[in-house]
Amino acid sequence: MTQNRYICKNEKLESMIKQLKNKTSIKQKYTSKDFWKLVREMSFIALGIISASFGLKGFLLPNSFIDGGVTGISLIISELTKIPLSYLLVALNIPFIILALSTINRQFAFRSLVAIVLLALTVHFVPFPTITNDKLLIAVFGGFFLGLGIGLAIRGGSVIDGTEILAVFAGRKTSMTIADVILVLNVFIFMVAAYVFSIEIALYAILTYLAASKTVDFIVSGIEEYIGVTIISERSEEIRLAIIENLGRGCTLYYGKKGFAQRGEKLKKTDIVYTLITRLELSKLKSEVDKIDKDAFVVMHSIKDVKGGMIKKKPMA
Repeated sequence: MTQNRYICKNEKLESMIKQLKNKTSIKQKYTSKDFWKLVREMSFIALGIISASFGLKGFLLPNSFIDGGVTGISLIISELTKIPLSYLLVALNIPFIILALSTINRQFAFRSLVAIVLLALTVHFVPFPTITNDKLLIAVFGGFFLGLGIGLAIRGGSVIDGTEILAVFAGRKTSMTIADVILVLNVFIFMVAAYVFSIEIALYAILTYLAASKTVDFIVSGIEEYIGVTIISERSEEIRLAIIENLGRGCTLYYGKKGFAQRGEKLKKTDIVYTLITRLELSKLKSEVDKIDKDAFVVMHSIKDVKGGMIKKKPMA
């Protein structure tokens, strides 16, 4: 017993020595990893700024179209007062950046401030050609490129529209969800647009907002959205191995009992397999399960967010 204790102590000591020796290389490794992560995030933000600027100057601005959120408010004020949109984008977003300092964190607030300022400079100084005068194309593609820009900025760990920050803050203070807050704010903006301009412009603004919001959802979640899959089968062990070996995913086993039985009959024990995959992997998982057990009971549902385990987490700040 004493000898075993000494072996354990020696193994721990050797492990600690190796960790100390490799401390410098580990630091360098993490520094390099963090550097490339930062480069990737800044690239997302830069592409987002270019896309949003193109949507604004190539579609919305030349045709007096508006969108929802702080950008929509800026477009309305710019159209009424002739104040350059670039000034309004910065001025109207500053209160939300200050709010982000207490609501989220300093890094997010700083990145968002830089992204908004760069967006304003791009809109002000970089020329973009007017793509079309067709109202339907303006609403759809203007919203698409604006939403693409917002979504890429979010993937880079920032925002270029302060509406999301306000929604997070209001969601914590009230019983409303973030989506509810954004919806209420945009309904108010569209009502103002209908009163100040016309109902037609307000309706096109709603179409622009829908195109932008759907694009944001796709960029932030999109094809990488996670699906939770519950599989009940008598051949659960084979399915578990298929998930690990053929899909490269982890899984969890629940011990349960089959509930379908007559009164007085003993319930059969069964293992329940639970795993998380992306939409792209869903077809492959179904194929693997069908190979093993075509009668397996499979339940699928969308997952809003995940952390840890063998999940290949999307790069978000």
